[in-house]
Amino acid sequence: MKTNNHSKFTLGQTLITPNAQSTLHPADIILSLSRHAGGDWGLCDPDDWAANEAAILNGLRIFSVYQDRLGSKFWIITEADRTFTTVLLPEDY
Repeated sequence: MKTNNHSKFTLGQTLITPNAQSTLHPADIILSLSRHAGGDWGLCDPDDWAANEAAILNGLRIFSVYQDRLGSKFWIITEADRTFTTVLLPEDY
């Protein structure tokens, strides 16, 4: 895990889908939001990792993939205008 105490971009208002909130452990959500903001894109493949790096520079949507302590995969998406960041499960999309 990349340890970076500085955000690379603004998260805006943080939202979570009801399904993600009832499934994921709160500590895993908080840790992953910090990783996302710091530029650690989690389980993204190299192409998505590179796309996120470009998205920071070009003001595009940023997408990360994480897994909680029980193995549930979830996504964090920050909108291009940086007004919202949403935590969701893939089936919530």
